[in-house]
Amino acid sequence: MSDNAKKMDRFTTELLHGSRLKDQYGAHVTPIYNTSTFVFDSTEQGAARFALEEPGYIYTRVGNPTTNELEQTLAKLEGGEAAIVASSGMGAITATIWTYISAGEEIIADKTLYGCTFEFLTHHISRFGVKVHFIDMTDEEALRNALNEKTRIVYLETPANPTLKITDIAKTAEIAHSFNPEIKVICDNTFCTPYIQRPLELGADIVVHSATKYLNGHGDLLAGAIISDAETIGNILLVGIKVMTGAVLAPNESYLLMRGLKTLAVRMDRHCSNAMKVAEFLNSHEKIETVYFPGLADHPGHDIAEKQMSSFGAMISFIVKGGRKNAAVVADSVKIAALAVSLGSPETLIEHPASMTHSTYNDEELLEAGIPGGLVRLSVGLEDPEDIISDLAQALDKVEL
Repeated sequence: MSDNAKKMDRFTTELLHGSRLKDQYGAHVTPIYNTSTFVFDSTEQGAARFALEEPGYIYTRVGNPTTNELEQTLAKLEGGEAAIVASSGMGAITATIWTYISAGEEIIADKTLYGCTFEFLTHHISRFGVKVHFIDMTDEEALRNALNEKTRIVYLETPANPTLKITDIAKTAEIAHSFNPEIKVICDNTFCTPYIQRPLELGADIVVHSATKYLNGHGDLLAGAIISDAETIGNILLVGIKVMTGAVLAPNESYLLMRGLKTLAVRMDRHCSNAMKVAEFLNSHEKIETVYFPGLADHPGHDIAEKQMSSFGAMISFIVKGGRKNAAVVADSVKIAALAVSLGSPETLIEHPASMTHSTYNDEELLEAGIPGGLVRLSVGLEDPEDIISDLAQALDKVEL
């Protein structure tokens, strides 16, 4: 067995046994602690907990037994010291950024991001005196030129949504930290999950997730996650989550997310295997102009992906010849794939980024980010891969060139 295969087996064991809560009744599965507040033995104990002098629970907004077990598991899987879960991916992202930015300071972000992240950085945080520089994070010189004494955060996704652009995490972190060790390098790891890629081990300071996606894996809840060192997570909990956003994940959702997380490894193996077959089919189709999938040898980031990812994920984007009109024909004609946003569900999902997830970009920004009207994004599901391919084939048959 290869070293990587052994590592993945250990990862699977950690998924199942990494942070099992032992309650007073010996429950095998962590109970759902549906309580908003916790009773103190005395005012002295309450004061000690509020002063952070005694461990223990106070109020579910700042800690809950169900949620904390999930957080401990996620921290172990990502190679961090601690984690916080949030009520959505955007809750995780905004809570993190609000904790580490102030008026007059600056952020450097990749120009290709999830649409709501881009909207937050473009249209909203600027209202509070924060400047954001959007660059191509794969261009090392562009990053060096953008760094200055006001830079507090460097933010990226890799693979990027929706173009699957690959950024070298280790090199990005090295450049940022060489300029100023206090800069927080934040990496959105939603597309990969820690089963495929662990940014903290590559030099990033903070990892964020939309846990709605692969970590949960069933398309039935909203959640986010933040993983880092213990001090950083403590700061984000007490500032970004507790006060700035209140984006707290409820115990019920924490339980469901823990349940979904247990099958992450087996799901991701199937997702990734299916995606490679689908990408190869699309790459050879006469009506497809370009396929964006890091597993293809001609993908610009293929070599970096091989270095920092254990497999290539299950997200594919492709440009249909004929532009936006024909992209819509494909998206509207599928029968097995669901025309829906989000990703990481058991079912294959298809969407049109320019008019859906990335509609927050204007036309010029879409072109800058490499998101043309003909681009279609596919989240490859767990179905028989031949059925997914047949579905795409019949949809592409309806495209007229």
